[in-house]
Amino acid sequence: MKQALLSLAAALAASALPIAAHADLAYNIGGATEYRYRGISQSRFKPAVQGGVDFSAGGFYLGAWASSIKWIKDAGGDASAEVDVYAGYKGEIAKDSLSYDVGVLSYQYPSHQLAVSPVTTEIYGALTFGPATLKYSHSVSNLFGFADSKNSGYLDLSASFDVGSGVMVAPHIGYQKVAHNGDYSYTDFSLAVSKDFNGLVPSLTLYATDTKKINGGYAYVSPSGKNLGRTGVVLAVKYNF
Repeated sequence: MKQALLSLAAALAASALPIAAHADLAYNIGGATEYRYRGISQSRFKPAVQGGVDFSAGGFYLGAWASSIKWIKDAGGDASAEVDVYAGYKGEIAKDSLSYDVGVLSYQYPSHQLAVSPVTTEIYGALTFGPATLKYSHSVSNLFGFADSKNSGYLDLSASFDVGSGVMVAPHIGYQKVAHNGDYSYTDFSLAVSKDFNGLVPSLTLYATDTKKINGGYAYVSPSGKNLGRTGVVLAVKYNF
């Protein structure tokens, strides 16, 4: 699958050559009081540093993004970073009203050394109508280290509203189905507020989940027994350049 992703990335890049005059290369760097993904803390409620790079040409795009993490080491592995690599295509179905986004995303955990690999590859498709986006992501590998979890899915609905003076409010709800591991399936919710100050984007996000308890303990749990899906607020700042 990793080889297939690289082949797709190369094909997309080659396809973009005729429209290189319209190509863009963008970078971002930032940090957060913790790294949450789909409502679950990936950094054990500790601060995380993050950054990425994106290339686009016409509707094609390629990118990579990375963050510091703690959950792999907490699970007995040896990875301190997550590296995401993705490629896809965006286009319009109806001008200025309905658009789509399809692609593939691979979550890499270099030197993880876990018995069940946490490396995860998903294909995804999204439709955006006005401020709202409906997206479905489907795992074509095991999902984040869960054994026998291929064909898991994540469905989410999000929106983004400018409430004045460039302040953006983004509500979100998502459902993570973990195939053949139903106790770990859950719904997550978030509400983010952000503002772009000439590339510098601070944000404040409220997260919550309805993760289950298993045998008296939390489904997603830290080494000290804390619920990694508990309600919390994350302060983050990112600079785009």
